[in-house]
Amino acid sequence: MNSDLSLLQRRRLPTEQELDSIPWFKLLSAGERRYISGELRVSDAQPTDFLCRVGRPCTYWFGVIEGLLKMSSDNEEGHHMTFAGIPAGGWFGEGTLLKRECYRYNISPLRRSLVAGIPVESFHWLLDHSLGFNRFVMNQLNERLGQFIAAREIDRINNPEVRVARSLAALFNPVLYPSVGQVLRITQQELAYLVGLSRQRVNEALARLEARHIIRVEYGGLRVLDLDALRHSTDLKDNDGRER
Repeated sequence: MNSDLSLLQRRRLPTEQELDSIPWFKLLSAGERRYISGELRVSDAQPTDFLCRVGRPCTYWFGVIEGLLKMSSDNEEGHHMTFAGIPAGGWFGEGTLLKRECYRYNISPLRRSLVAGIPVESFHWLLDHSLGFNRFVMNQLNERLGQFIAAREIDRINNPEVRVARSLAALFNPVLYPSVGQVLRITQQELAYLVGLSRQRVNEALARLEARHIIRVEYGGLRVLDLDALRHSTDLKDNDGRER
């Protein structure tokens, strides 16, 4: 890979294995797959790249084949806010493409990632021709709404353990991120960026979650042992022993 080339210049056609990893591709008819496989492109994205930038017109619908992205923005006071992490299997931005609006967020990799995309016109072609694709997009929009409502709740949580637990649960959403499975490849520093806490606070929270047998920290990632406990973590206690 030539790192001097832009993300757009580094694009190429996907391999058969990469096509198989795209969750909505298998929902298409044979004719729809033939058409869209010629429209799909993949590219190696570096942490210095931006897939989407605030105020830029939408041109592609993007997904993650490998790696981890973050969705964020900066407000007028210069404060950085991370809305969501997007692991492998996640596709995003369908709401913006449906309305043909400019992006209201930035999307950038937290580490080197393999991303895929189809042009906005191809996205709308699929909406016009594929029932399976329409159902996929409807499910995406429904899950995304729940995700952002949960994200607003997480922003109001002061307990680091609960904050980390809820943020991890969002990354293990089987509808939005079907490729994650039970193990998420993420470093504690990457998780700290997504959660909005220091690495030390994240490390302490993970240690307490592991002691409760909710997760297990493994080399290069985290394994979820009790996803339901992560999702319904309001019963975890503050450091002074009070219930939240």
